[in-house]
Amino acid sequence: MFMGKKQQEFVTHITPREEDFSQWYTDVILKANLVDYAPVRGCMVIKPYGYGIWENIQKELDRRFKETGHENAYFPLLIPESLLKKEVEHVEGFAPEVAWVTHGGNEELGERLVVRPTSETIICAMYSKWVQSYRDLPLLYNQWCNVVRWEKTTRPFLRTAEFLWQEGHTAHATEEEAQEETMRMLEVYREFAQNVLAIPMVTGQKTEKEKFAGALRTYTMEALMQDGKALQAGTSHNLGQHFAKVFDIQYLDKDGQLKYVYQTSWGVSTRLIGGIIMVHGDERGLVLPPKVAPIQVVIVPIAIHKEGVLDKAGELYQRLKGAGIRVHLDDRDTQSPGWKFNEWELKGVPIRLEIGPKDIENNQVVLVRRDNFEKTFVPMDNLAETVKDMLDQVHNGMYQKALAMRDKHTHVAYNMEEFVDALENKKGFVKAMWCGNRECEDKVKEDTGATIRCIPFQQENLGDKCICCGGEAKHMVYFAKAY
Repeated sequence: MFMGKKQQEFVTHITPREEDFSQWYTDVILKANLVDYAPVRGCMVIKPYGYGIWENIQKELDRRFKETGHENAYFPLLIPESLLKKEVEHVEGFAPEVAWVTHGGNEELGERLVVRPTSETIICAMYSKWVQSYRDLPLLYNQWCNVVRWEKTTRPFLRTAEFLWQEGHTAHATEEEAQEETMRMLEVYREFAQNVLAIPMVTGQKTEKEKFAGALRTYTMEALMQDGKALQAGTSHNLGQHFAKVFDIQYLDKDGQLKYVYQTSWGVSTRLIGGIIMVHGDERGLVLPPKVAPIQVVIVPIAIHKEGVLDKAGELYQRLKGAGIRVHLDDRDTQSPGWKFNEWELKGVPIRLEIGPKDIENNQVVLVRRDNFEKTFVPMDNLAETVKDMLDQVHNGMYQKALAMRDKHTHVAYNMEEFVDALENKKGFVKAMWCGNRECEDKVKEDTGATIRCIPFQQENLGDKCICCGGEAKHMVYFAKAY
């Protein structure tokens, strides 16, 4: 329902999703002013509006981390090569992706330094100094930082050479405590995804093939994008004692015995922003969940030059701001209201508030939801409460829509013919039985491009035979093509 020629022209800058989903994604992130491409291949500049989303993600997650007893710290960007090489499985997993520092100024370094791809090794080196007694445990640390992984194929937010993330690293006295921590943080992520990002997740365990390099077990949350591909949105790893034994992280227990700690690590990254875009976006651009939107309400005055309109808009701005709502007043006189509507729809602002002379006369405003374009006339009295309720409605509407999309594109396959048909023609998650053998996992990927996204906690009995080899099935798994 376009508002005029200018608005229509503005919208056509975005490639339709059905025509080319990848190009639609690129158009949206650039036109909505989230990022720009940096001079170094695979790197992005996160612009203020994009960074505003990340700041709100940080704020929401950081609060949850601290509520579960974690503290923030910071560890160095540069890691000596010798530390990375200490854990063989770990270094082999990351070797193809690491960036090396070989010179300091004009002098060649005696030992190469790794630009952090992840921080297990440097953190373990410090934990071995800090942990001496059972009284020092648990260590519950998190850091917000950047990491560098020299990816071959890149796309802003989804896979970049440098990205922002958080990584939690904890040390515990017992295996039970470490496992409890691993599952607790996965649930923190899942709850955050549902209640903040409005994204439903499938949670479960990664296969041995897909687990984090050096981990005992890896757990994941997987989201489904509108193009039918899966996105690994967050992981939590039980590291067991692998790193503890390599880095000699021991403590003197109450019984006077020296024991190795048990460790975990867990993380999410700016990839979440890519997930938000691809789960919720539409033909007009971004649709942002209210809790992470940099601007929750935009006020667009109608007939801005008429007496009293701008003053009343300013008054409403102050009322909403005072109520803790992230609000912006678009008082530009260089663009028509229709043009502004379009721009703020592109940017995904959850609610648009329109106020004009007739509205002032009737003591009302017009509220328009971004998720479904529903238009409501509401009284100015108790406006802040009304807006807050509507923001909750927007969130719930977005979650239910995303859940319906995921359910619609989750299929069941009982044989390879059905499996291939679902992948190629229906797209999305495919639930199927698996024998647990790496050979079948590899063959499915080789033949179809699909990987096992996870062994879900919620198991279903879809038969007793493996989708690939026909042997005895051990697990129901989620397959999908993935980013």
